[in-house]
Amino acid sequence: MLRLHDVSASYRGLKALQGVSLEVNKGEVVAVIGANGAGKSTLLKAIAGQVATTGTIEFEAKSLARVPAHAITRLGIGLVPEGRRLFPRLSVEANLRLGAYARRGDPGRFAPLELVFSLFPRLEERLAQRAETLSGGEQQMLAIGRALMTQPRLLMLDEPSQGIMPRLVDDILAAVARIRALGVTVLLVEQRLAEALEIADRAYVLQTGRVVMSGPARRIAADADVRRVYLGM
Repeated sequence: MLRLHDVSASYRGLKALQGVSLEVNKGEVVAVIGANGAGKSTLLKAIAGQVATTGTIEFEAKSLARVPAHAITRLGIGLVPEGRRLFPRLSVEANLRLGAYARRGDPGRFAPLELVFSLFPRLEERLAQRAETLSGGEQQMLAIGRALMTQPRLLMLDEPSQGIMPRLVDDILAAVARIRALGVTVLLVEQRLAEALEIADRAYVLQTGRVVMSGPARRIAADADVRRVYLGM
């Protein structure tokens, strides 16, 4: 579904990605792990068309070179950015409906609301509530729900457990597994590495902008260096 070959990118004047190659197959959850500053967020931004790149990025065999970010969303790639970036003073409902803006003109653009409410019933209970009044976990649910309103075939999640109470982290990661079960492919950047590798099929390890290891998630999780450096075990 997604293929990167020899992709490099600079972000804020720094070389953030250096010759990255990776693949995501339809129906997979693929995790990208690494220390802070390894280039994980820049990788997702590069795919989403938010930073300039060299190399090749293809989605469903179509090159994304010179495709603007809004058009990449319409092609079927949704991004839940680090920090969520909601419209804080707007209601839950308004945030969700704005997620469908990229599909304006499509009479079925609001159809994903039913899916979002099945994944996150709390959002349906808080439709009139302003986003800024939600808890961190609820805001993350809203950010994921907003991305699902674009009807993505590939959903990219950047640190979905960040700033969330521990008891809600499991709910968020369980939702990721359910999203995959519904036929949406997932590319996951996650700081809770053990949990990410548990739900992922395959994983890539980034270090200073380079892929230094890749393979089945279970093998990556069992690797002694990964367990010592990234899992603290």
